[in-house]
Amino acid sequence: MPSPSTPVRGRVVVCGDVINDVLVKPLDGVTPDSDTRAAISARPGGSAANQAAWMAHLGADVVFAGRAGARDEAYHRRELARAGVRARLAADREAETGSIVIMVAPDGGRTMFTDRGANLRLRRSDVPAGLLDGAAALHLTGYTFCEPPLLEVALWLLGQARARGLAVTIDPGSAAFLARTGPAAFLRWTEGAALCFPNRDEAAVLTGETDPLAMAACLTRHYGAAVVKLGAAGCVLAVPGQAPVAIPARPADVTDTTGAGDAFCGAFISRWLADRGDLMSAARYAVRVAATVVTRFGARP
Repeated sequence: MPSPSTPVRGRVVVCGDVINDVLVKPLDGVTPDSDTRAAISARPGGSAANQAAWMAHLGADVVFAGRAGARDEAYHRRELARAGVRARLAADREAETGSIVIMVAPDGGRTMFTDRGANLRLRRSDVPAGLLDGAAALHLTGYTFCEPPLLEVALWLLGQARARGLAVTIDPGSAAFLARTGPAAFLRWTEGAALCFPNRDEAAVLTGETDPLAMAACLTRHYGAAVVKLGAAGCVLAVPGQAPVAIPARPADVTDTTGAGDAFCGAFISRWLADRGDLMSAARYAVRVAATVVTRFGARP
């Protein structure tokens, strides 16, 4: 299957959310109105930051731009650097870093309680246009489109990337956000991106289809390639004018599904760039990486 574009090896600029994750996994049944034994862990997170970390960990040259609370800025910069990411973080002295409490079920599924904090205060000045000079690709998640100030940053970055001829890659990020914003608006904003990575629920909102093969095919009307993430079922890859291809996942003992989609996206983009646009190789690599992430606790490498 050919690539819709063949990016040169080069830097990826990722812009978006950085979060303080608090993962909670009950060790027994939950006891209402009393104590429940649990494994509780604080980790760095945020969909865009996680994806940047996986890209860099797997060999890509990555710069990340975002906004964190002032007292956490150095921590998140260090954590991203541990994965190989060069981070440009604005330190917000008025808002705390965004936080998510993630309740992990026995089967590895999770429920998330989210306070986006300083992420909602990202401004154009936090992402100088010079970051895109000499880059190969710009990657954004849907969370950067979810509020008017953030949308201004996202649309400006897309305009800058297109003017420079950069490949653009998009992870829609949230079915709830897409439903609230409206799929037509999101598709209009991101039209022409080289790659789009919705999960099954997001793809359903964007297309109105129920079958993943139909979802992926529908999305190729808007993107150079569509990759519908299906969790334990793998993914569907589609490019315009060709039949979508289902790629199965490897079986895995699931502990925590947090960050599996982020790892998939980061792995796909890192391999896509390294293999000069080989989509099939990137998809097979991404499902292998994602299958390893669910066997442990946390979202980062």
